[in-house]
Amino acid sequence: FYLPCIIYISLPYLFPSFSSRHKIQPKDKQPTWDQIRHCTSVVLRNHLLTSTLQIIIFSITNRPSYNMDATLPSLAVMCRDFVLMYIAREISFYYAHRLLHHKLLYPHIHKVHHKFTAPMALAAQYAHPIEQIIANALPVTLPGQLMKVHVFTFWAFLAWSLLETTATHSGYDFFSGMARHHDKHHEIFIKNFGGAFGLLDKMHGTLATPSKRASGGDVAHREDSDDANSKKKNIKAA
Repeated sequence: FYLPCIIYISLPYLFPSFSSRHKIQPKDKQPTWDQIRHCTSVVLRNHLLTSTLQIIIFSITNRPSYNMDATLPSLAVMCRDFVLMYIAREISFYYAHRLLHHKLLYPHIHKVHHKFTAPMALAAQYAHPIEQIIANALPVTLPGQLMKVHVFTFWAFLAWSLLETTATHSGYDFFSGMARHHDKHHEIFIKNFGGAFGLLDKMHGTLATPSKRASGGDVAHREDSDDANSKKKNIKAA
């Protein structure tokens, strides 16, 4: 997670011309170093939280959450489990994300993540602790635990998920512009709740292309959209 974050954050300083050509949102909306430092502290806290919970669960159950067999699964089994975990993650993340946008929950939990209206890779896990558990951690870890997949398959899936979430939050139009889908969500708040491919957004009518702006939305989201720029320099701890 941290290696791609460092690469993305370093691009404007190491290759400014290249970075400016590929940045999706304008320079005046990009995070400051104070915001990057604050974001780092929140992400570290969230990773400590999820790691601690995993240790507690293992201490209580006294058994591993994944298949720890010394023999690796076949490629066919790995691919099958990977695809099933990916589908389960997409479904669970979409509905968890939609739930967090409910007007009773959004101001208290998910609004923390939306303080970055121009996303950066590190902000992928800049979130309230409750969101970190139900939207960031569980959609990735729980499917594999329920399926009892081999730990090697889970590691591969985890690596892919972290690379994907840093790419979609990077703010760059790399990888066929996969970040544009979620970047649009941070811009307008009420569309593009799902993953980069937007399958569930298409199904539920919540898909917005980068060239379109959504209309409507509840008051909490409209206020966020209106005053997002004025809050840029006032990001506080959750």
